[in-house]
Amino acid sequence: MATPPDPFRTRDHVPDFDRHVADYAARSAATRARLPMRTGIAYGPTPAERLDLFFPPPRAATGAVHIFIHGGYWRMFAKEDFSFVAETVTQAGAIAVIVDYALMPAVRMETLIAQLRRACGWVRGHIGEFGGDPAHLTLSGHSAGAHLGALVLADPALAGAINGALLLSGLYDLAPLQGSFLKELIALTDEEVAHYSPLRHAYGPSGRVSLLVGARETAPFHAQSAAFARHLAQAGVDVETATVAQADHMSLVADLGTGGTQAALRLARLLAAAP
Repeated sequence: MATPPDPFRTRDHVPDFDRHVADYAARSAATRARLPMRTGIAYGPTPAERLDLFFPPPRAATGAVHIFIHGGYWRMFAKEDFSFVAETVTQAGAIAVIVDYALMPAVRMETLIAQLRRACGWVRGHIGEFGGDPAHLTLSGHSAGAHLGALVLADPALAGAINGALLLSGLYDLAPLQGSFLKELIALTDEEVAHYSPLRHAYGPSGRVSLLVGARETAPFHAQSAAFARHLAQAGVDVETATVAQADHMSLVADLGTGGTQAALRLARLLAAAP
């Protein structure tokens, strides 16, 4: 009997996986060439702890600030692959913060989470030097980036700092990944599953959290999004969910930087709603 395809191995379910990866890079290079930016700003002591800032036209600037956390199953991609997200953010008048972090298995998940929380703390403390208002801070993330973003939202030290979040195709329970293709690549431990699954964390009232999943994604992504929505709602969080028609795991994040798509419209709405 043939082994069923791994529902977490994206390449098995998105036939044009490699085209998407190439498009991310090409679109991002075009964004970096076009938009005013500051690149490679250190938010922490290690070489991986860097971020890029992209700025809106001065006349359109609202002071809002938006942090984007990339995915890649905690083991691939870099901030330079997702500069294109800044297109939607800056068109809405906000500063885009595209964050890098260290990759597994060279480090463990504890390090990644500490870095992302440190990055958000840096933005709160320093974005005013670049014309941003730390009181108008929102966040988004895709896949593993949505997982990391969810743990940022759970950090008591950042309570009240994030006015709203848009999490796409997130992983909120790490246990099923222990038996996936990732077992040989990052080997999540029982301790990591217990400590770093957002479904096992407490949440307090916050700005609205929007959870998106693509209609063409595999069943675990739909199930985890629904479970996390229930978890947040039970904690009193203002949460909404949506399934994006025709979208798969790779196209959904590409849509964040593509005007007129549901993902981009929701991102723009998040930025407009931030206090």
